[in-house]
Amino acid sequence: MGMKEQLIQDLSNAGCNEETAVRIGNLYESGSFAEMLFQMKKERCVLVDQMHESQRKVDRMDFLIRNQEKQIK
Repeated sequence: MGMKEQLIQDLSNAGCNEETAVRIGNLYESGSFAEMLFQMKKERCVLVDQMHESQRKVDRMDFLIRNQEKQIK
């Protein structure tokens, strides 16, 4: 597997959709490293936002569980 293909696979494994992973792989292949890194950092921000949204959902579920536990006791 070549470096571009490995990068695309790694990006996919990290949560990038196929279109984004291929676009970043193409930037790598063309030598546009600054733009490639910029796009990778943008994707990282998307993942962090998703993580924060998941954390908010977990926090809300914890709140609901605590409220139900208080009512049962």
